Amino acid sequence: MRRIAGIVLAVLLMTGVVVAVVASRSEGDKSTATKTVRMVIGSEKAEFFADPDVVKALAAKGYTVKAETSGSWAMEGLDLRGYDLALPSSQAPAAELAAKYKVRGALPRPFYSPLVVVAHRNAAGVLAAGGLATLDAAHRGTLKMAAYLDAARDDRTWQQLEGASKYGELTGTLYLSSTDPGTSSSGALYLAAASCVANGGKVVASDAEVERTAPLLHKLVSVQGAQQSSTDAAFRDFVSGAGNPLVLVYESQVASLLADGRQPDDLVVLYPDTTVNSDHTAVPLTENGSAVARLLSADPALRKLEIRHGFRPQGVAAGFASATTYLKQQLTGVRQAPVPTSAVLHELARRARGQRGTAHVR
Repeated sequence: MRRIAGIVLAVLLMTGVVVAVVASRSEGDKSTATKTVRMVIGSEKAEFFADPDVVKALAAKGYTVKAETSGSWAMEGLDLRGYDLALPSSQAPAAELAAKYKVRGALPRPFYSPLVVVAHRNAAGVLAAGGLATLDAAHRGTLKMAAYLDAARDDRTWQQLEGASKYGELTGTLYLSSTDPGTSSSGALYLAAASCVANGGKVVASDAEVERTAPLLHKLVSVQGAQQSSTDAAFRDFVSGAGNPLVLVYESQVASLLADGRQPDDLVVLYPDTTVNSDHTAVPLTENGSAVARLLSADPALRKLEIRHGFRPQGVAAGFASATTYLKQQLTGVRQAPVPTSAVLHELARRARGQRGTAHVR
């Protein structure tokens, strides 16, 4: 009995030590991170804010972040009272939020990421053979947007492209999978890039230009059937081998995958020769939100972590894209399409989904 009692006492003492260490760590965290900041973010930034090193870097400046995810365009429909910061994936929904909550002044844009197309190796090779893409590295190339849009207008199928018959997975209509443009920033930005190319390289800015480009945009969306609401889910499906062989995602998602040590041999990254940068734009709703937005823009430790997660901090190119057979360090040869106003982009999204707009854009 004495031996059993001794063992129980030893266990209790060990438990006490563990509890003391946990409590000490907890108290230490509280003494450093004294302010809690509630945020709503695009889903593609969830892993960044969950990274223990990001948590530690913010805590060192006195902040604990509680982040919730939402589609960037869907944020406009949320009640953000009680939140400190919104961080959608592009400027247009950020501008809408700023107007709704009467946020004055320039909105910080701490980092950005261009839209890219991830393709399986067989699909990329067939696109290149058909003149719709070029390949310049083992896992990297360029998508020719004008040629791709011509193929979409003509309802071209994979079977009509040279070499596709060798691959059983390449069947049916050729298209890019994108997210729902009504709720997701990447889906809306896809329409911005496509409409610019279809409009002769000019931003769509009038009712007449909406009418001219809307039929093509409707084809790009309607061929997909049900669309995902976030690029995070679409990219995970692609990596797992499910779904369409061509998927529009953020470059940051690919970079983050590569940074984790995963370099799929079947993955090819195609940079559209006309694309849109996703400028992750902060909408500070409180002073604490403003402080965190400034840290994301200027703190050296956080900027290094942004690069680790595949984002391009504003004004920084060096250090990005160590996996250069997949990614470009400099975005040479990639034209940035101008983004329409929020009203025009909303109208393009409605028309792409087969809905007639009720408001005139000009």
